[in-house]
Order: sequence, then C-alpha cells, then structure tokens
Amino acid sequence: MFLLVGLGNPGKGYAGNRHNFGFMAVDEIIRRHSFMPERIRFQGLVADGKIGGTNLLTLKPTTYMNESGRSVGEALRFYKIPLENIVVLHDELDLPLGKVRIKTGGGHGGNNGIRSIAAHVGEGFCRVRLGVGHPGEKHLVTSHVLKDFSKAEQGVVDKVIDSIARNAELLVTGQHSAFMNKITLDTAPPKAVGKERDKDS
Repeated sequence: MFLLVGLGNPGKGYAGNRHNFGFMAVDEIIRRHSFMPERIRFQGLVADGKIGGTNLLTLKPTTYMNESGRSVGEALRFYKIPLENIVVLHDELDLPLGKVRIKTGGGHGGNNGIRSIAAHVGEGFCRVRLGVGHPGEKHLVTSHVLKDFSKAEQGVVDKVIDSIARNAELLVTGQHSAFMNKITLDTAPPKAVGKERDKDS
C-alpha cells in the first residue's frame, strides 16, 4: 500500500488558496486515474485506486493544515504503511511559483502541516514541494498562503498539477529523478523564437 497525501484546509472558502496546492494535485490524480469516489475516513477524505499496478490510497486531511499529522498517523497505523511509502504534496514558500522539488526527510521548512506529520509519524517520508513563492516579509506569509491564486498564476498551477498527475507512476514507483525531469520539461516556459535575419539577405 502506498499513501499519497495532499495538504490543505477543508471547506469551499479555502479551495483556491495557495495553501491548498497539495489538495489540488491530489484531486487531479484522483480524476485522471479514475480512483474510487472519496469517502470520509481517518479524519480526512480518502480514495482508493491503482497507478501502474501499485495499490494507492490518497488522503486529504480535514483536520486543517496545522493538525495534518493526526489524520496521516491514523491511516499509517491502520494499514501499517512504512514511512518510505508515504508521499506528501504541499505548498512551499521557498520555491517560486511553478517550481517543484522532491526531498525525503529533513526539516519542516516552516510548513505547519509537515511539522505536524513529522511529530506524529517521524521525518522519513517523501515530500513533493510545490512552489508558491514568498511574499518577501515574514508577517505577510499567512495572508499570502491563505489567498487564492491569481488568474495569471492559475495557468501555471494547472500546468504543474497536470504534469504531476500524468507522471504519478514515476513518483509512486520511486523514480524521482525521472519524475522531476518530466515535471521540469512540462512546466518550462516556451523558448523565445529567434528573430535574427539572415545576414546575406
């Protein structure tokens, strides 16, 4: 069993927030790979499915971001899932919008959802860090992550979650380098077409 966790806050009022980037990515994985309908369990919303032959459970904690570990801990203990089979997708202030990075273990980087999960289950799980950019001042962080993506930003967000869903098999089979290569190619800005004239013309 593989556990794929998206972080965010429950409720329509939070649905488009930067803090809900993880929820958005999991929603697209569920849709694209035709998972079973979500149901309430483990203080969250869960859905069962398969990707590339791997049995997968998605989980979106409904405990609010700061208590995400309560939900993840319940699911982990019930299914006896090893930490290396857990991937958490979450918003990341220290990366610009559109950038994605993967790491296993380490600190929480100021993300209270990751802090809570580490406190409940340990630090040895994989994190997919979804850049939302930093507002520049520490006192602006809360309002920044609790605001919706702008219309201009939404196009970038859609590219990221589409690529993650399409390449999810690489993620759940541990092919992280290949996964990152695909994400980078899919989300790279289009190259400018050169306009230099032929010198002989």
